[in-house]
Amino acid sequence: MTDGFSYVTLIGDVIHPGNLNVISEASKRGEVIVGLLTDKAIAERERPPFLDFQQRETIIKNIVGVSKVVPQHDWCGEDNLRKFKPKYVIHGDDWIHNNLSPVREKTIKIMSEWGGEVIDIPYTQGINSSVIMTARREFGTTPELRLKMLRRLIDSKPLIRIMEVHSGISGLIVEHAEIEKEDGLHYFDGMWSSSLTDSTSKGKPDIEAVDLTTRLQDLTNVLECTTKPIIYDGDTGGKLEHFVFTVRTLERNGISAVIIEDKMGLKRNSLYGTSVQQTLAPVEDFCAKIQAGKRAQLTKDFMIIARLESLIAGHSVDEALERARAYVEAGADGIMIHSKEKSGMDIKEFCQRFRKEFERIPIVLVPTTYNQFREKEFQEWGANIIIYANHMLRASYPAMVKVANSILENERSLEADELCMPIKEILNLIPYYE
Repeated sequence: MTDGFSYVTLIGDVIHPGNLNVISEASKRGEVIVGLLTDKAIAERERPPFLDFQQRETIIKNIVGVSKVVPQHDWCGEDNLRKFKPKYVIHGDDWIHNNLSPVREKTIKIMSEWGGEVIDIPYTQGINSSVIMTARREFGTTPELRLKMLRRLIDSKPLIRIMEVHSGISGLIVEHAEIEKEDGLHYFDGMWSSSLTDSTSKGKPDIEAVDLTTRLQDLTNVLECTTKPIIYDGDTGGKLEHFVFTVRTLERNGISAVIIEDKMGLKRNSLYGTSVQQTLAPVEDFCAKIQAGKRAQLTKDFMIIARLESLIAGHSVDEALERARAYVEAGADGIMIHSKEKSGMDIKEFCQRFRKEFERIPIVLVPTTYNQFREKEFQEWGANIIIYANHMLRASYPAMVKVANSILENERSLEADELCMPIKEILNLIPYYE
């Protein structure tokens, strides 16, 4: 144990007076080493940081009083504590009563092994956590930062939760939705721009005739008021030459990934009905499209994900795996496997067999039909990304029908009030910049 040596844990995404106060108190006791939480460690309990580890490290190293910065891979920092054996751990006293209290208890136990001390300093008053969260979100409003976020999430979280959006207001709901649970904060990591819900929200059929420019005009409404990464539903990707243009355009706008499906012919939603026959694209043609898209992109961060329609078309898991291997070889950054089988057993078999062959290629699932499974089960299968592909639109339609019928029935809107969100709450959702 080093005399007068203090240890402090920080996130470092937004530095506020409370952080500086902790460092100041620690420096009064000698040299200060900061355990800087990694993206993966942060994501265990709350939203991942907008600044990456290297950016946050640069900031913390330049704070007066900090002697050294080291990566911290969990909220307790057990490995670092045992390695450096500090005399003091300095922390704000808010962790006595909040969801970090088990971390505090564990830290006290570890420090007692060499006579170290945990010092809880008074929480700095006047720190508004909602203001801090707003500031953190503003870091992610550039196309470059948004584009990179999906890969960062895949590297830092065991499972990523994506929700469909089709308008600015649905984007804001997904941006802010969160629930505190025993294992930390639960929220949506990103958004799905669905061709189905985009066209349906306009009262039009889900066909591939809607061009990219039209789709992007509506997606811009989401981009302007949110910060989370977006995965774009690219249908089949169109002709090879068109797909090259699509990749460049999406990348330029800060979209993180496009998913394209390996079927041909007139666009018809895969879950439409059993009578719809899917025609799969020749493997070599779809691989050529993936390769052309990968050559077209300008950054290493953009992702092209291949969606397999084999199971929808009535083929075997073996056939789906054969196609998946070819698509990975062609450069696909991830594989999405789709099925309308309610048991989900074909999906489970595919995931488990694919994961044995490809340890690091992300698997994307859209459990619309086999929604009896929980996210932890999908994670056990080997899945990385879960997309809730149409639920925001499907929820809005029955709600609007109820309100419309209520007004017709009662010839006034009073009875509909209990079905409607107050105007003040709606206005509070909309960002206001002075």
